[in-house]
Amino acid sequence: MFLLGIVGVSLDAAMQAVFIKFIEPLIDRVFVEKDAQFGLLLAGGVVIVILLRVIGNFTGTYGMEWTGRRVVADLRAELFDSYLALPATFFDRHSAGQLISKLAYNSEQVAQAVTNAIVSAIRDIMLVVYLLLVMLSLSPRLTAIMLMLVPAVAIVVTVVSRRFRKISRRIQDSMGDVSHVTEEAVVGHQVVKVFQGQDAESERFRTVNERTRRLHMRMIAMHMLSSSMIQIAAGAALVALLVIATRPGMLEEITAGTFTSLFFAMVATIPPLKRLTGVQTQMQKGIAAADSIFRIMDAPREVDSGSLAVQRVDGDIEFRNVSFRYDSSQRPILNDVSFAVPRGSVTALVGQSGGGKTTLAGLLPRFYNYSEGHILLDGRELAEYRLPDLRRQIALVSQEVILFNDTVAGNIAYGSLSGASREDILQAARSAHALEFIERLPDGLDTQVGENGTLLSGGQRQRIAIARALLKNAPVLILDEATSALDTESEKAIQDALEEVMRHRTTIVIAHRLSTIENADQVVVLEQGRVIETGTHAALLERGGAYARLYQTQFSHAAAPD
Repeated sequence: MFLLGIVGVSLDAAMQAVFIKFIEPLIDRVFVEKDAQFGLLLAGGVVIVILLRVIGNFTGTYGMEWTGRRVVADLRAELFDSYLALPATFFDRHSAGQLISKLAYNSEQVAQAVTNAIVSAIRDIMLVVYLLLVMLSLSPRLTAIMLMLVPAVAIVVTVVSRRFRKISRRIQDSMGDVSHVTEEAVVGHQVVKVFQGQDAESERFRTVNERTRRLHMRMIAMHMLSSSMIQIAAGAALVALLVIATRPGMLEEITAGTFTSLFFAMVATIPPLKRLTGVQTQMQKGIAAADSIFRIMDAPREVDSGSLAVQRVDGDIEFRNVSFRYDSSQRPILNDVSFAVPRGSVTALVGQSGGGKTTLAGLLPRFYNYSEGHILLDGRELAEYRLPDLRRQIALVSQEVILFNDTVAGNIAYGSLSGASREDILQAARSAHALEFIERLPDGLDTQVGENGTLLSGGQRQRIAIARALLKNAPVLILDEATSALDTESEKAIQDALEEVMRHRTTIVIAHRLSTIENADQVVVLEQGRVIETGTHAALLERGGAYARLYQTQFSHAAAPD
Protein backbone atom coordinates (compact mmCIF):
# COMPACT_ATOMS: atom_id res chain seq x y z
CA MET A 1 0.00 0.00 0.00
CA PHE A 2 2.89 2.38 0.70
CA LEU A 3 4.35 1.85 -2.79
CA LEU A 4 0.88 2.28 -4.30
CA GLY A 5 0.59 5.55 -2.40
CA ILE A 6 3.97 6.75 -3.67
CA VAL A 7 3.01 5.92 -7.27
CA GLY A 8 -0.39 7.61 -6.94
CA VAL A 9 0.99 10.81 -5.37
CA SER A 10 3.75 10.94 -8.01
CA LEU A 11 1.18 10.55 -10.79
CA ASP A 12 -0.94 13.36 -9.35
CA ALA A 13 2.07 15.71 -9.18
CA ALA A 14 3.22 14.76 -12.71
CA MET A 15 -0.19 15.54 -14.20
CA GLN A 16 -0.18 19.00 -12.58
CA ALA A 17 3.16 19.72 -14.27
CA VAL A 18 1.92 18.33 -17.60
CA PHE A 19 -1.10 20.62 -17.41
CA ILE A 20 1.19 23.65 -17.13
CA LYS A 21 3.35 22.30 -19.96
CA PHE A 22 0.22 22.37 -22.15
CA ILE A 23 0.13 26.20 -21.87
CA GLU A 24 3.06 26.58 -24.31
CA PRO A 25 1.47 24.79 -27.33
CA LEU A 26 -1.94 26.22 -26.40
CA ILE A 27 -0.68 29.77 -26.94
CA ASP A 28 1.92 29.22 -29.68
CA ARG A 29 0.10 26.74 -31.92
CA VAL A 30 -3.59 27.24 -31.19
CA PHE A 31 -3.83 31.03 -30.72
CA VAL A 32 -0.73 32.31 -32.54
CA GLU A 33 -0.59 29.81 -35.43
CA LYS A 34 -4.43 29.32 -35.42
CA ASP A 35 -4.14 25.50 -35.47
CA ALA A 36 -7.73 24.50 -34.57
CA GLN A 37 -7.13 20.77 -35.12
CA PHE A 38 -4.32 20.77 -32.56
CA GLY A 39 -6.65 22.58 -30.16
CA LEU A 40 -9.02 19.60 -30.25
CA LEU A 41 -6.14 17.22 -29.61
CA LEU A 42 -5.02 19.39 -26.71
CA ALA A 43 -8.53 19.33 -25.23
CA GLY A 44 -8.48 15.52 -25.36
CA GLY A 45 -5.09 15.54 -23.67
CA VAL A 46 -6.47 17.74 -20.89
CA VAL A 47 -9.30 15.24 -20.30
CA ILE A 48 -6.76 12.40 -19.98
CA VAL A 49 -4.61 14.49 -17.62
CA ILE A 50 -7.63 15.23 -15.40
CA LEU A 51 -8.62 11.54 -15.23
CA LEU A 52 -5.05 10.46 -14.44
CA ARG A 53 -4.80 13.12 -11.76
CA VAL A 54 -8.05 11.97 -10.13
CA ILE A 55 -6.81 8.37 -10.14
CA GLY A 56 -3.42 9.40 -8.80
CA ASN A 57 -4.89 11.57 -6.05
CA PHE A 58 -7.28 8.84 -4.86
CA THR A 59 -4.78 5.96 -4.90
CA GLY A 60 -1.98 8.11 -3.48
CA THR A 61 -3.97 9.57 -0.60
CA TYR A 62 -5.71 6.30 0.25
CA GLY A 63 -2.49 4.26 0.09
CA MET A 64 -0.54 6.70 2.27
CA GLU A 65 -3.40 7.13 4.76
CA TRP A 66 -3.78 3.35 5.03
CA THR A 67 -0.07 2.94 5.67
CA GLY A 68 0.06 5.81 8.16
CA ARG A 69 -2.95 4.68 10.16
CA ARG A 70 -1.60 1.14 10.24
CA VAL A 71 1.68 2.45 11.67
CA VAL A 72 -0.13 4.54 14.30
CA ALA A 73 -2.46 1.70 15.27
CA ASP A 74 0.55 -0.57 15.79
CA LEU A 75 2.35 2.19 17.70
CA ARG A 76 -0.62 2.70 20.02
CA ALA A 77 -0.92 -1.05 20.59
CA GLU A 78 2.78 -1.30 21.46
CA LEU A 79 2.54 1.71 23.78
CA PHE A 80 -0.47 0.21 25.55
CA ASP A 81 1.36 -3.13 25.87
CA SER A 82 4.29 -1.19 27.33
CA TYR A 83 2.00 0.30 29.98
CA LEU A 84 0.95 -3.22 30.95
CA ALA A 85 4.56 -4.42 31.22
CA LEU A 86 6.12 -1.46 33.05
CA PRO A 87 6.94 -1.80 36.77
CA ALA A 88 5.01 -0.10 39.56
CA THR A 89 7.89 2.36 40.10
CA PHE A 90 7.21 3.83 36.64
CA PHE A 91 3.59 4.64 37.51
CA ASP A 92 4.75 6.19 40.79
CA ARG A 93 6.69 8.77 38.73
CA HIS A 94 4.07 9.51 36.03
CA SER A 95 0.49 10.68 36.41
CA ALA A 96 -2.30 8.77 34.71
CA GLY A 97 -3.35 11.92 32.82
CA GLN A 98 0.08 12.31 31.23
CA LEU A 99 0.19 8.66 30.18
CA ILE A 100 -3.31 8.84 28.68
CA SER A 101 -2.30 12.02 26.84
CA LYS A 102 0.62 10.21 25.23
CA LEU A 103 -1.69 7.46 24.01
CA ALA A 104 -4.31 9.89 22.70
CA TYR A 105 -2.71 13.24 21.84
CA ASN A 106 0.94 12.34 21.17
CA SER A 107 0.09 9.32 19.05
CA GLU A 108 -2.32 11.48 17.02
CA GLN A 109 0.55 13.88 16.35
CA VAL A 110 2.49 10.92 14.97
CA ALA A 111 -0.58 9.99 12.92
CA GLN A 112 -0.70 13.46 11.38
CA ALA A 113 3.02 13.26 10.57
CA VAL A 114 2.87 9.86 8.89
CA THR A 115 -0.36 10.53 6.98
CA ASN A 116 -1.16 14.13 6.06
CA ALA A 117 2.39 15.42 6.38
CA ILE A 118 4.04 12.62 4.40
CA VAL A 119 1.37 12.70 1.67
CA SER A 120 1.74 16.47 1.34
CA ALA A 121 5.55 16.31 1.49
CA ILE A 122 5.86 13.67 -1.23
CA ARG A 123 3.27 15.35 -3.46
CA ASP A 124 4.83 18.81 -3.09
CA ILE A 125 8.42 17.62 -3.53
CA MET A 126 7.47 15.64 -6.64
CA LEU A 127 5.49 18.62 -7.97
CA VAL A 128 8.47 20.96 -7.56
CA VAL A 129 10.72 18.41 -9.28
CA TYR A 130 8.32 17.95 -12.20
CA LEU A 131 7.83 21.71 -12.56
CA LEU A 132 11.59 22.17 -12.68
CA LEU A 133 11.77 19.55 -15.44
CA VAL A 134 9.09 21.44 -17.36
CA MET A 135 10.99 24.68 -16.90
CA LEU A 136 14.26 23.08 -17.99
CA SER A 137 12.57 21.81 -21.14
CA LEU A 138 11.39 25.34 -21.87
CA SER A 139 14.49 27.42 -21.03
CA PRO A 140 17.46 26.16 -19.00
CA ARG A 141 18.88 29.69 -18.65
CA LEU A 142 15.72 31.15 -17.14
CA THR A 143 15.21 28.05 -14.98
CA ALA A 144 18.53 28.80 -13.28
CA ILE A 145 16.77 31.73 -11.63
CA MET A 146 14.80 29.21 -9.57
CA LEU A 147 18.04 28.22 -7.89
CA MET A 148 17.76 31.50 -5.99
CA LEU A 149 15.13 29.77 -3.85
CA VAL A 150 17.41 26.93 -2.77
CA PRO A 151 19.46 28.83 -0.12
CA ALA A 152 16.30 30.39 1.35
CA VAL A 153 14.52 27.04 1.63
CA ALA A 154 17.62 25.39 3.12
CA ILE A 155 17.97 28.09 5.78
CA VAL A 156 14.29 27.95 6.71
CA VAL A 157 14.25 24.16 6.99
CA THR A 158 17.46 24.02 9.05
CA VAL A 159 16.79 26.86 11.49
CA VAL A 160 13.03 26.62 11.90
CA SER A 161 12.84 22.82 12.24
CA ARG A 162 14.94 22.87 15.40
CA ARG A 163 12.66 25.48 16.91
CA PHE A 164 9.55 23.56 15.86
CA ARG A 165 10.72 20.39 17.58
CA LYS A 166 11.58 22.19 20.82
CA ILE A 167 8.19 23.93 20.99
CA SER A 168 6.39 20.69 20.05
CA ARG A 169 7.93 18.85 23.01
CA ARG A 170 6.77 21.61 25.34
CA ILE A 171 3.26 21.53 23.84
CA GLN A 172 3.02 17.76 24.38
CA ASP A 173 4.16 18.09 28.00
CA SER A 174 1.64 20.88 28.47
CA MET A 175 -1.15 18.73 26.98
CA GLY A 176 -0.19 16.02 29.49
CA ASP A 177 -0.67 18.59 32.28
CA VAL A 178 -4.09 19.52 30.83
CA SER A 179 -5.14 15.86 30.91
CA HIS A 180 -3.75 15.43 34.43
CA VAL A 181 -5.59 18.45 35.87
CA THR A 182 -8.81 17.42 34.10
CA GLU A 183 -8.56 13.85 35.37
CA GLU A 184 -8.08 14.97 38.97
CA ALA A 185 -11.05 17.35 38.79
CA VAL A 186 -13.33 14.78 37.17
CA VAL A 187 -12.36 11.85 39.40
CA GLY A 188 -12.47 13.97 42.55
CA HIS A 189 -15.58 15.94 41.64
CA GLN A 190 -17.30 15.16 44.94
CA VAL A 191 -14.37 16.45 47.02
CA VAL A 192 -14.12 19.51 44.77
CA LYS A 193 -17.79 20.33 45.34
CA VAL A 194 -17.92 19.61 49.07
CA PHE A 195 -14.78 21.63 49.80
CA GLN A 196 -15.77 24.31 47.26
CA GLY A 197 -12.61 23.90 45.24
CA GLN A 198 -14.18 24.90 41.92
CA ASP A 199 -12.35 28.24 41.79
CA ALA A 200 -9.00 26.66 42.62
CA GLU A 201 -9.45 23.90 40.03
CA SER A 202 -10.60 26.42 37.41
CA GLU A 203 -7.50 28.50 38.09
CA ARG A 204 -5.24 25.44 37.80
CA PHE A 205 -6.85 24.52 34.49
CA ARG A 206 -6.72 28.07 33.17
CA THR A 207 -3.00 28.22 33.96
CA VAL A 208 -2.04 25.08 32.05
CA ASN A 209 -4.56 25.84 29.30
CA GLU A 210 -3.15 29.34 28.79
CA ARG A 211 0.39 27.96 28.72
CA THR A 212 -0.67 25.53 26.00
CA ARG A 213 -2.34 28.31 24.00
CA ARG A 214 0.78 30.48 24.13
CA LEU A 215 2.98 27.61 22.97
CA HIS A 216 0.62 26.99 20.05
CA MET A 217 0.74 30.68 19.11
CA ARG A 218 4.54 30.59 19.15
CA MET A 219 4.37 27.59 16.85
CA ILE A 220 2.01 29.45 14.51
CA ALA A 221 4.26 32.54 14.53
CA MET A 222 7.28 30.44 13.57
CA HIS A 223 5.28 28.78 10.80
CA MET A 224 4.10 32.12 9.39
CA LEU A 225 7.63 33.52 9.58
CA SER A 226 9.04 30.60 7.61
CA SER A 227 6.22 30.81 5.05
CA SER A 228 6.83 34.53 4.62
CA MET A 229 10.55 33.98 4.04
CA ILE A 230 9.75 31.48 1.27
CA GLN A 231 7.27 33.89 -0.29
CA ILE A 232 9.79 36.77 -0.28
CA ALA A 233 12.44 34.57 -1.93
CA ALA A 234 9.93 33.37 -4.53
CA GLY A 235 8.81 36.93 -5.24
CA ALA A 236 12.43 37.97 -5.78
CA ALA A 237 12.87 35.07 -8.21
CA LEU A 238 9.76 36.14 -10.19
CA VAL A 239 10.98 39.74 -10.40
CA ALA A 240 14.36 38.49 -11.62
CA LEU A 241 12.59 36.32 -14.22
CA LEU A 242 10.60 39.29 -15.55
CA VAL A 243 13.66 41.53 -15.70
CA ILE A 244 15.83 38.98 -17.50
CA ALA A 245 13.12 37.63 -19.85
CA THR A 246 12.27 41.11 -21.11
CA ARG A 247 15.82 41.93 -22.13
CA PRO A 248 16.16 42.34 -25.92
CA GLY A 249 18.46 39.33 -26.25
CA MET A 250 16.00 37.01 -24.45
CA LEU A 251 12.97 38.34 -26.35
CA GLU A 252 14.53 36.99 -29.55
CA GLU A 253 14.94 33.49 -28.03
CA ILE A 254 11.58 32.75 -26.39
CA THR A 255 8.01 32.74 -27.63
CA ALA A 256 4.95 34.04 -25.82
CA GLY A 257 3.84 30.49 -25.08
CA THR A 258 7.24 29.52 -23.71
CA PHE A 259 7.39 32.54 -21.40
CA THR A 260 3.81 32.12 -20.22
CA SER A 261 4.30 28.43 -19.49
CA LEU A 262 7.60 29.15 -17.73
CA PHE A 263 6.04 31.97 -15.70
CA PHE A 264 3.08 29.81 -14.62
CA ALA A 265 5.44 26.95 -13.74
CA MET A 266 7.52 29.24 -11.53
CA VAL A 267 4.39 30.68 -9.87
CA ALA A 268 3.12 27.11 -9.34
CA THR A 269 6.25 26.25 -7.33
CA ILE A 270 5.45 28.85 -4.66
CA PRO A 271 2.41 27.09 -3.01
CA PRO A 272 4.17 23.70 -2.63
CA LEU A 273 7.28 25.39 -1.23
CA LYS A 274 5.10 27.25 1.29
CA ARG A 275 3.22 24.05 2.12
CA LEU A 276 6.52 22.30 2.74
CA THR A 277 7.18 24.69 5.63
CA GLY A 278 3.79 23.67 7.07
CA VAL A 279 4.70 20.05 6.51
CA GLN A 280 7.89 20.75 8.42
CA THR A 281 5.75 21.89 11.35
CA GLN A 282 3.72 18.67 11.30
CA MET A 283 6.82 16.53 10.89
CA GLN A 284 8.58 18.14 13.85
CA LYS A 285 5.46 17.71 15.97
CA GLY A 286 5.36 14.05 14.96
CA ILE A 287 9.07 13.53 15.63
CA ALA A 288 8.81 15.12 19.10
CA ALA A 289 5.69 13.05 19.85
CA ALA A 290 7.30 9.84 18.61
CA ASP A 291 10.37 10.57 20.72
CA SER A 292 8.25 10.87 23.89
CA ILE A 293 6.43 7.62 23.01
CA PHE A 294 9.62 5.71 22.22
CA ARG A 295 11.14 6.81 25.53
CA ILE A 296 8.31 4.99 27.29
CA MET A 297 8.49 1.97 25.00
CA ASP A 298 12.25 1.77 25.67
CA ALA A 299 11.84 2.14 29.44
CA PRO A 300 12.97 -0.92 31.45
CA ARG A 301 10.26 -3.54 31.85
CA GLU A 302 9.56 -5.51 34.99
CA VAL A 303 12.58 -7.63 35.81
CA ASP A 304 11.75 -11.31 35.41
CA SER A 305 14.96 -13.24 35.82
CA GLY A 306 13.31 -16.29 37.40
CA SER A 307 13.30 -19.67 35.74
CA LEU A 308 11.35 -21.75 38.26
CA ALA A 309 7.98 -22.83 36.87
CA VAL A 310 5.38 -24.08 39.32
CA GLN A 311 1.69 -24.92 39.11
CA ARG A 312 0.78 -24.51 42.80
CA VAL A 313 2.89 -23.80 45.87
CA ASP A 314 2.22 -24.98 49.41
CA GLY A 315 2.31 -21.43 50.74
CA ASP A 316 5.15 -21.25 53.30
CA ILE A 317 6.37 -17.63 53.39
CA GLU A 318 9.35 -16.19 55.22
CA PHE A 319 10.68 -12.64 55.39
CA ARG A 320 14.36 -12.47 56.37
CA ASN A 321 15.91 -9.09 57.18
CA VAL A 322 13.96 -7.36 54.41
CA SER A 323 14.58 -3.65 53.77
CA PHE A 324 13.01 -1.45 51.12
CA ARG A 325 12.94 2.20 50.05
CA TYR A 326 11.21 3.89 47.15
CA ASP A 327 13.41 5.44 44.47
CA SER A 328 12.30 8.94 45.46
CA SER A 329 12.80 8.38 49.21
CA GLN A 330 15.96 8.50 51.27
CA ARG A 331 14.29 7.02 54.33
CA PRO A 332 13.71 3.25 54.24
CA ILE A 333 10.03 2.28 54.26
CA LEU A 334 10.90 -1.18 55.61
CA ASN A 335 13.93 -1.83 57.76
CA ASP A 336 15.26 -5.31 58.65
CA VAL A 337 11.82 -6.97 58.71
CA SER A 338 11.78 -10.67 59.66
CA PHE A 339 8.89 -13.04 60.34
CA ALA A 340 7.48 -16.31 58.99
CA VAL A 341 4.00 -17.17 57.71
CA PRO A 342 3.41 -20.94 57.87
CA ARG A 343 1.32 -22.54 55.14
CA GLY A 344 -2.42 -22.35 55.72
CA SER A 345 -2.07 -19.80 58.53
CA VAL A 346 -3.41 -16.27 58.89
CA THR A 347 -0.98 -13.46 59.66
CA ALA A 348 -2.27 -9.97 60.39
CA LEU A 349 -0.13 -6.87 59.79
CA VAL A 350 -1.13 -3.97 62.03
CA GLY A 351 0.25 -0.61 63.01
CA GLN A 352 -0.15 3.09 62.47
CA SER A 353 -0.70 4.46 58.96
CA GLY A 354 2.58 4.81 57.08
CA GLY A 355 4.16 1.93 58.98
CA GLY A 356 4.85 -0.07 55.80
CA LYS A 357 2.08 -2.70 55.94
CA THR A 358 0.80 -2.26 52.37
CA THR A 359 4.34 -1.90 51.03
CA LEU A 360 5.33 -5.16 52.72
CA ALA A 361 2.38 -6.99 51.18
CA GLY A 362 3.24 -5.46 47.78
CA LEU A 363 6.69 -7.08 47.85
CA LEU A 364 5.17 -10.57 47.78
CA PRO A 365 3.79 -10.37 44.19
CA ARG A 366 6.95 -8.38 43.33
CA PHE A 367 5.27 -5.12 42.49
CA TYR A 368 8.50 -3.75 43.98
CA ASN A 369 11.89 -5.40 44.40
CA TYR A 370 13.32 -5.26 47.91
CA SER A 371 16.80 -3.85 48.25
CA GLU A 372 18.08 -6.04 51.08
CA GLY A 373 17.23 -9.36 52.68
CA HIS A 374 15.28 -12.34 51.39
CA ILE A 375 11.63 -13.30 50.88
CA LEU A 376 11.14 -17.04 50.56
CA LEU A 377 8.14 -18.90 49.19
CA ASP A 378 8.28 -22.62 49.92
CA GLY A 379 11.96 -22.11 50.78
CA ARG A 380 12.83 -20.53 47.41
CA GLU A 381 13.71 -16.88 46.79
CA LEU A 382 10.86 -14.95 45.10
CA ALA A 383 13.21 -13.91 42.29
CA GLU A 384 13.75 -17.58 41.38
CA TYR A 385 10.10 -17.95 40.30
CA ARG A 386 8.95 -16.89 36.88
CA LEU A 387 6.88 -13.75 37.41
CA PRO A 388 3.63 -15.12 35.85
CA ASP A 389 3.95 -18.34 37.89
CA LEU A 390 4.57 -16.38 41.09
CA ARG A 391 1.57 -14.10 40.61
CA ARG A 392 -0.64 -17.05 39.73
CA GLN A 393 -0.15 -18.21 43.34
CA ILE A 394 -1.48 -14.96 44.83
CA ALA A 395 -4.96 -13.47 45.10
CA LEU A 396 -5.30 -9.85 46.17
CA VAL A 397 -8.16 -7.78 47.55
CA SER A 398 -6.99 -4.20 47.93
CA GLN A 399 -8.50 -1.35 49.93
CA GLU A 400 -8.77 0.52 46.60
CA VAL A 401 -11.18 -1.70 44.70
CA ILE A 402 -10.57 -1.76 40.96
CA LEU A 403 -13.50 -2.77 38.77
CA PHE A 404 -13.63 -2.52 34.99
CA ASN A 405 -16.38 -1.22 32.73
CA ASP A 406 -17.77 -4.71 32.19
CA THR A 407 -20.46 -6.97 33.58
CA VAL A 408 -20.49 -8.27 37.14
CA ALA A 409 -19.54 -11.71 35.82
CA GLY A 410 -16.74 -10.22 33.72
CA ASN A 411 -15.29 -8.48 36.78
CA ILE A 412 -15.41 -11.64 38.89
CA ALA A 413 -13.98 -13.87 36.15
CA TYR A 414 -11.33 -11.34 35.12
CA GLY A 415 -8.12 -11.97 33.17
CA SER A 416 -6.92 -15.55 33.44
CA LEU A 417 -10.23 -16.43 35.14
CA SER A 418 -12.28 -15.58 32.03
CA GLY A 419 -12.76 -19.26 31.23
CA ALA A 420 -14.52 -19.99 34.53
CA SER A 421 -17.91 -21.62 34.31
CA ARG A 422 -21.11 -19.85 35.26
CA GLU A 423 -21.51 -22.19 38.23
CA ASP A 424 -18.04 -21.35 39.57
CA ILE A 425 -18.75 -17.62 39.25
CA LEU A 426 -22.04 -18.02 41.11
CA GLN A 427 -20.33 -20.03 43.84
CA ALA A 428 -17.63 -17.38 44.29
CA ALA A 429 -20.28 -14.66 44.47
CA ARG A 430 -22.27 -16.71 46.96
CA SER A 431 -19.20 -17.30 49.17
CA ALA A 432 -18.44 -13.58 49.14
CA HIS A 433 -22.06 -12.83 50.15
CA ALA A 434 -22.40 -10.87 46.89
CA LEU A 435 -25.12 -13.00 45.32
CA GLU A 436 -27.79 -11.43 47.52
CA PHE A 437 -27.40 -8.03 45.83
CA ILE A 438 -26.36 -9.38 42.41
CA GLU A 439 -29.72 -11.14 42.07
CA ARG A 440 -31.46 -7.80 42.64
CA LEU A 441 -29.58 -6.10 39.79
CA PRO A 442 -31.48 -5.62 36.49
CA ASP A 443 -29.51 -8.27 34.58
CA GLY A 444 -27.97 -10.19 37.47
CA LEU A 445 -24.43 -11.29 36.65
CA ASP A 446 -24.74 -9.68 33.23
CA THR A 447 -25.36 -6.19 34.63
CA GLN A 448 -22.88 -3.54 33.52
CA VAL A 449 -21.15 -2.01 36.56
CA GLY A 450 -19.97 1.23 34.89
CA GLU A 451 -16.51 2.76 35.00
CA ASN A 452 -14.74 1.45 38.12
CA GLY A 453 -18.09 0.13 39.36
CA THR A 454 -19.70 3.55 39.77
CA LEU A 455 -23.17 1.97 39.54
CA LEU A 456 -22.49 -0.07 42.69
CA SER A 457 -22.03 0.91 46.32
CA GLY A 458 -18.63 0.71 48.01
CA GLY A 459 -19.58 -2.45 49.88
CA GLN A 460 -20.91 -4.09 46.72
CA ARG A 461 -17.72 -3.30 44.81
CA GLN A 462 -15.63 -4.77 47.59
CA ARG A 463 -17.66 -7.97 47.69
CA ILE A 464 -17.20 -8.41 43.92
CA ALA A 465 -13.44 -7.98 44.44
CA ILE A 466 -13.54 -10.63 47.18
CA ALA A 467 -15.51 -12.95 44.87
CA ARG A 468 -12.80 -12.46 42.23
CA ALA A 469 -10.14 -13.50 44.74
CA LEU A 470 -12.17 -16.51 45.82
CA LEU A 471 -12.67 -17.64 42.22
CA LYS A 472 -8.92 -17.55 41.64
CA ASN A 473 -8.48 -20.11 44.43
CA ALA A 474 -4.82 -19.20 44.89
CA PRO A 475 -2.79 -20.72 47.74
CA VAL A 476 -1.74 -17.27 49.00
CA LEU A 477 -4.31 -14.60 49.81
CA ILE A 478 -3.59 -10.92 50.55
CA LEU A 479 -6.41 -8.93 52.12
CA ASP A 480 -5.55 -5.23 52.28
CA GLU A 481 -8.40 -3.68 54.27
CA ALA A 482 -10.75 -6.07 52.47
CA THR A 483 -13.71 -5.20 54.70
CA SER A 484 -13.05 -1.48 55.02
CA ALA A 485 -15.98 -0.40 52.82
CA LEU A 486 -18.57 -2.68 54.42
CA ASP A 487 -21.14 -1.83 57.04
CA THR A 488 -21.16 -3.80 60.28
CA GLU A 489 -23.72 -6.35 59.13
CA SER A 490 -22.03 -6.92 55.78
CA GLU A 491 -18.63 -7.08 57.46
CA LYS A 492 -19.77 -9.88 59.76
CA ALA A 493 -21.11 -11.85 56.79
CA ILE A 494 -17.87 -11.36 54.88
CA GLN A 495 -15.78 -12.25 57.92
CA ASP A 496 -17.65 -15.55 58.20
CA ALA A 497 -16.98 -16.28 54.52
CA LEU A 498 -13.34 -15.22 54.71
CA GLU A 499 -12.65 -17.32 57.80
CA GLU A 500 -13.90 -20.38 55.94
CA VAL A 501 -11.79 -19.59 52.89
CA MET A 502 -8.67 -18.70 54.87
CA ARG A 503 -8.50 -22.11 56.54
CA HIS A 504 -7.07 -23.57 53.36
CA ARG A 505 -4.77 -20.72 52.35
CA THR A 506 -1.79 -18.79 53.56
CA THR A 507 -3.33 -15.41 54.28
CA ILE A 508 -1.82 -12.01 55.00
CA VAL A 509 -4.38 -9.56 56.38
CA ILE A 510 -3.75 -5.83 56.60
CA ALA A 511 -6.25 -4.22 58.94
CA HIS A 512 -6.68 -1.00 60.86
CA ARG A 513 -9.82 -2.28 62.56
CA LEU A 514 -8.29 -4.73 65.02
CA SER A 515 -11.62 -6.40 65.75
CA THR A 516 -11.40 -8.09 62.32
CA ILE A 517 -8.17 -9.98 63.07
CA GLU A 518 -8.76 -11.35 66.58
CA ASN A 519 -8.74 -14.93 65.24
CA ALA A 520 -5.49 -14.54 63.28
CA ASP A 521 -2.84 -17.17 63.98
CA GLN A 522 -0.23 -14.44 64.22
CA VAL A 523 -0.20 -10.66 64.55
CA VAL A 524 2.82 -8.69 63.35
CA VAL A 525 3.02 -5.10 64.61
CA LEU A 526 4.91 -2.65 62.38
CA GLU A 527 6.11 0.78 63.42
CA GLN A 528 8.12 3.05 61.10
CA GLY A 529 9.03 0.07 58.93
CA ARG A 530 10.24 -2.20 61.74
CA VAL A 531 8.67 -5.24 63.41
CA ILE A 532 8.24 -4.32 67.06
CA GLU A 533 5.94 -7.14 68.21
CA THR A 534 4.87 -10.58 67.06
CA GLY A 535 2.38 -12.97 68.63
CA THR A 536 -1.27 -13.96 68.85
CA HIS A 537 -3.99 -11.46 69.60
CA ALA A 538 -4.39 -12.70 73.16
CA ALA A 539 -0.66 -12.90 73.87
CA LEU A 540 -0.03 -9.37 72.63
CA LEU A 541 -2.90 -7.99 74.70
CA GLU A 542 -1.50 -9.71 77.76
CA ARG A 543 1.96 -8.30 77.02
CA GLY A 544 0.56 -4.76 77.22
CA GLY A 545 2.81 -3.34 74.49
CA ALA A 546 2.18 -1.37 71.32
CA TYR A 547 -0.56 -3.70 70.06
CA ALA A 548 -2.43 -3.53 73.37
CA ARG A 549 -2.30 0.27 73.25
CA LEU A 550 -3.64 0.31 69.67
CA TYR A 551 -6.43 -2.09 70.66
CA GLN A 552 -7.40 -0.11 73.75
CA THR A 553 -7.35 3.17 71.79
CA GLN A 554 -9.70 1.80 69.14
CA PHE A 555 -12.14 0.28 71.58
CA SER A 556 -12.15 3.27 73.89
CA HIS A 557 -13.20 5.39 70.88
CA ALA A 558 -15.78 2.79 69.86
CA ALA A 559 -17.20 2.68 73.40
CA ALA A 560 -17.36 6.47 73.74
CA PRO A 561 -20.95 7.80 73.80
CA ASP A 562 -22.23 9.63 70.74
